[in-house]
Amino acid sequence: MQQEHKKLKSALLEWQFWAVLSACFAALTAIFGKIGVEKIDSNFATLIRTVLILAILGLIVISTGGYQPLASISRKTYIFLGLSGLATGASWLCYYRALKLGPASGVAPIDKLSVVIVALVSVAVLGERLEVKNWIGIAMITTGAILVAVRT
Repeated sequence: MQQEHKKLKSALLEWQFWAVLSACFAALTAIFGKIGVEKIDSNFATLIRTVLILAILGLIVISTGGYQPLASISRKTYIFLGLSGLATGASWLCYYRALKLGPASGVAPIDKLSVVIVALVSVAVLGERLEVKNWIGIAMITTGAILVAVRT
């Protein structure tokens, strides 16, 4: 029993565990979002979602003691978190608009092309290196997303 507890604790420290959870919650986001935008403006739906997220994150930061003095944060951090926030907002607005107009089974795979874009930008801008097998995976993700999204 103690061995299993150690394995679970170890898994909670691995990025892969959290990435899989992220994928599961992203899938639920698409399904719940599609149902949620049926009879509401997609921008207003995004606002409601954002307010809820803000409240939940506020509670998480307070309960975990994750708050730190704003003056302790660097200008670079503020700039890039600000840009990330703007990109997130734009992504959510576009995502909910796409869900309003199209099928969740088509919107979600196209949205996941972000994986391909991240890989390409990581190589070009961040200087990350990918092996041949990684490039094959990128090609497969691209092909898969297109095949899932395209309706005949």
